[in-house]
Amino acid sequence: MHLPRSPLRAPFRSPVRRGTTAWAAAAATAAALLVAPAVAAAPSAATAPSPGAVVDPGVTATVEAGGEATFFVVLTDRADLSRARSQRGHEKKARVTFDSLRAEAARSQGSLTRFLDRAKVGYESYWIANAVKVTGDKALVEKLAARPDVASLRQERHYALDTVEESSAAAEEAVTPEWGVQDIGADQVWSRYDNRGEGIVVANIDSGVQYDHPALKGNYRGNLGDGTFSHDYNWYDPTGQCADGAPCDNNGHGTHTMGTIAGAGGIGVAPGTTWIAAKGCEARSCSDSSLLKSGQWILAPTDHNGQNPRPDLAPDIVNNSWGGGNTTFYQDIIESWNAAGIFEAFAAGNSGNGTSCSTTEAPGAQAPAYGVGAYDATGKIASFSGFGPSLVDGSMKPNISAPGVDVRSAWPGNTYRAISGTSMATPHVAGAVALLWSSAPSLIGDIDATRAALNGSARDVDDTHCGGTAAANNVWGEGKLDVLTAVDRAPHTAATVTGAVTDRATGAPLAGITVTATAGEARRSVTTDASGAYRLTLAAGTYSLTVGGYGYRDLVEDGLTVTTGESLAHDLGLDAVPAHAVAGTVLDVTGKPLKGATVRFTDAPLAPVVTDASGAFRFPAVAEGSFTLTATPAAPVLCNGTYRATLAVDTAESVTAALPARTDAAGNSCLPAAYAWTSASTKLALSGDENAKTIALPFPVPFYGVTYSQASVTTNGLVNFLAPRLGDYANTALPSPGQPNGVLAAYWDDLVLDSKSAVKTAVSGTVGQRRFTIVWENAAFAADPAKRVTFEAVFEEATGAIVLQYQSIGANALETGGGATVGIENQAGTDALQYSFNEPVLMDRSAIRIFPKAA
Repeated sequence: MHLPRSPLRAPFRSPVRRGTTAWAAAAATAAALLVAPAVAAAPSAATAPSPGAVVDPGVTATVEAGGEATFFVVLTDRADLSRARSQRGHEKKARVTFDSLRAEAARSQGSLTRFLDRAKVGYESYWIANAVKVTGDKALVEKLAARPDVASLRQERHYALDTVEESSAAAEEAVTPEWGVQDIGADQVWSRYDNRGEGIVVANIDSGVQYDHPALKGNYRGNLGDGTFSHDYNWYDPTGQCADGAPCDNNGHGTHTMGTIAGAGGIGVAPGTTWIAAKGCEARSCSDSSLLKSGQWILAPTDHNGQNPRPDLAPDIVNNSWGGGNTTFYQDIIESWNAAGIFEAFAAGNSGNGTSCSTTEAPGAQAPAYGVGAYDATGKIASFSGFGPSLVDGSMKPNISAPGVDVRSAWPGNTYRAISGTSMATPHVAGAVALLWSSAPSLIGDIDATRAALNGSARDVDDTHCGGTAAANNVWGEGKLDVLTAVDRAPHTAATVTGAVTDRATGAPLAGITVTATAGEARRSVTTDASGAYRLTLAAGTYSLTVGGYGYRDLVEDGLTVTTGESLAHDLGLDAVPAHAVAGTVLDVTGKPLKGATVRFTDAPLAPVVTDASGAFRFPAVAEGSFTLTATPAAPVLCNGTYRATLAVDTAESVTAALPARTDAAGNSCLPAAYAWTSASTKLALSGDENAKTIALPFPVPFYGVTYSQASVTTNGLVNFLAPRLGDYANTALPSPGQPNGVLAAYWDDLVLDSKSAVKTAVSGTVGQRRFTIVWENAAFAADPAKRVTFEAVFEEATGAIVLQYQSIGANALETGGGATVGIENQAGTDALQYSFNEPVLMDRSAIRIFPKAA
């Protein structure tokens, strides 16, 4: 996938009024950017050519002024999701939706991306909205707008996440259900139905979540028990703001909204539900790109590398406490989620003033979205809550209203705060759907029936000054959320199965054990609590029950039959398995023992260990079973990748964990190579400081899927395949969202070519086996002209590999790469294979080989 580099970083917007709180008002326009027409039901092959693309005025203004704009090219064709909507079962609906969207994007974007490759324009593809993001000038805009397969060019927008204002309410930890939880009847659902949302997975797209907050860590899907966590498929951060791949929240907003959905201690509507999260907002802002990537991840969660998508792990519900503007930006994503059976809730916005109409904001103001307004503890609509009708499409908005003033919930740092906004109202709805679906499993994935259940049970409020009726109007929507009534009126075709899971030998209760009931396409899973108790709500039928967890042998029971209204007590006993020592050695890519590598079992509750000076590690006791063992190198990583293998533990195990070559998302890898310097004699007319020379390549050079016949060589140790970008003296880590992009950083530093320096080239070998060499000889450092470095890049025609070699490298940090970047980066600055960044790791007479993925 090719991606453009552009200064992103933005989202949430919405004025904060005195006594209110900002809702994460963000990339509504942003996210919706990519959604020109709504998702069509007809096959894309029938789509007629566009008579001319609609160009965003912001794009036009920027390029007319001579600048470059970052924008989304929205294609005319949409995926046919009718087959997905007709599927039964959450996993099947999500899989078919994902496959349909990916297939349509691959088919319809092909011609456009080939054009962009020829034009040397980096791009980023989005399959959930069938669009690509590019950065370009007036000429590019005119060419794209004239294409018959392009519907619109939408400007890349960024929206500020307003500072959340704390209310006067106390912020200590809750000890009883919060006023909002009580007002919607959630606590009565707990007591009357013994239901707290078990078996349902809820996500949010927000500023992140403190995953180990006391109110949230117990039901985070990545919690393995015993204090260890696995974030694969449970957490996604397209912003890159969180360190070490672990969830974080650098704002507080996302932790607060998740607390209202699923928090323990009385703050959460559905404290029995399981949660995951995507960080669609960088900090106090959310960018279009981050929101759209998060939208894709919700439909098909990935591992920590953003790879290996699994629609079967998609959440049931997603909360979106952000928005802004009046576009149809996010419509494609909403339609896709709904086709997959994922219920979405959106904040209606904080732009209201208590009287004015049409103040709701997208995406909550779009007809396909379920928009939520806010009211206070006295039952009055919040002064900031947005009213309809929608300026986007004239639809009634909000759809419903929920508690949103002085809402106390979790806050980073293991604390609690009370804040206000439609952002705070929306998670009440998300949590309510979790309770409803857990109580009435026949509604799971049925978006229309679920909305009807919420609407029909809401408490009407007569306020028609913005239009509508006493029962449904543009101030309150259908009225005040009432989840107790919704559950009371839901189709009670379910049975409940409850019990305790214990150690069969000792009788000790077992926490963290997964109990899964399966019948055809239907599957429900819950995890036992600290007392070993579990609760499953199942539609009438016959199920296979699978029970398992670390340290115990899986138990499978077939033929568990339940009938409507039945309450079945079913205790379960598990047999413990023996434990054995697991020891071994971690080797780097050259086969040498590696000190400081972190070794862990990603799916077992065992603390990680670090290799000693001889590369050795040891786990004294690992329960029998099959687990994933990983070994991750400490910095500097260089060409060392991460070892990952399945290990079946059935006796004392000895493991040799040989690290593979590190790869980027495109499959490029690197390895240390044998040093064999290539001399060059053809001198380029390149000298001075901040200079570049474009040269013809003697043979086609492949680079991130695109073949180039020319490139620019710079004084600062770069080969740029897109343009002779100057002002690149300040090296950055790779990938980076700013220019330059599409580069080979042979030795990227602030270098000067003076009378003692030169850049030379040479071609050797026969056709098909040629090698093209670029040598930077005796380049001086701008920071210290007395120090110099010589290095070269050798391009291989036969293999597509690039060999970087270093000569005359001194022992000081500057010459050994202490201020340099070495590696390659794709055309959009979103993927890279970085060997080093500001690390003194380069050695005299050394070589690095960078090679593409084998065909």
